[in-house]
Amino acid sequence: MKKSLQETYAPNSICFGCGPANPAGLHIQSHPQGDKVIAYWTPGANQEAFPGMLNGGIIGSLLDCHSNWTAAWHLMNKNKLETPPCTVTAEYSVKLLRPTPSQQPLELEAWVVESPSDDRAWIEAKLVSNGKVCATCRGLFVAVKPGHPAYHRW
Repeated sequence: MKKSLQETYAPNSICFGCGPANPAGLHIQSHPQGDKVIAYWTPGANQEAFPGMLNGGIIGSLLDCHSNWTAAWHLMNKNKLETPPCTVTAEYSVKLLRPTPSQQPLELEAWVVESPSDDRAWIEAKLVSNGKVCATCRGLFVAVKPGHPAYHRW
């Protein structure tokens, strides 16, 4: 499979959710597919809320980071940039619809719903387990400028 967005554009990132260089991180690997960005991720027992079920905070991290990369990918293409801008989460909300099993692969899918300017995008995402949507997310992600603590931290 082709390298993920994270491996391609931020190989030294230490972000807990998506940083390839964080040995204790989740290592989300987001891949553009048409108008959406997809990731597959398999939980471990150390990420459970209780036996067999994934922790809600981990679910939030998965959806947040995957959505953020979806926004960065979108803004890169929208603005015809060679690399994605550094984006941060301005706001997001997660709906936990059903318990998420922790012993099988999960699919993350995210897409742009609105991009009102050249530096921001509204993203919606879902987390699917065994064909069932377990959680959804909607968030606003913003490209940061020089002087912001996250600027070029990837």
